[in-house]
Amino acid sequence: MQLNEETCPVPESILGQLYRASPHGLDALIDLVPAQTRAMLAVYCYRRAHLASVGLAIAASCEEDDLAQYGGNLGADLFVKSRTAEAVAETYLSQRRKISLSSGPIRQLPPLQDIDDE
Repeated sequence: MQLNEETCPVPESILGQLYRASPHGLDALIDLVPAQTRAMLAVYCYRRAHLASVGLAIAASCEEDDLAQYGGNLGADLFVKSRTAEAVAETYLSQRRKISLSSGPIRQLPPLQDIDDE
């Protein structure tokens, strides 16, 4: 049995740009998306753990009626959550995991030994 995967309301290239965008860049990208598509995108993103914070940020620019139409109770809850002080304090960038880089060598390799070619 194959599960029906929900299709993204915008092309994957735009979704990737939204995910990688800075907070100011995210606002600019969101403004380019029509209101109804934006509501569908907010619900779509919020349903995915790795995109939930992006969905919350997008929902902050949506009307309650649009979110409720495309997300039902989830959309209505998303509208309320996107406008609470807690949601504003936890921006989508603060929820993304930080990447840490090693400050030294990961493992020590033994020195290469000369091999006689005989």
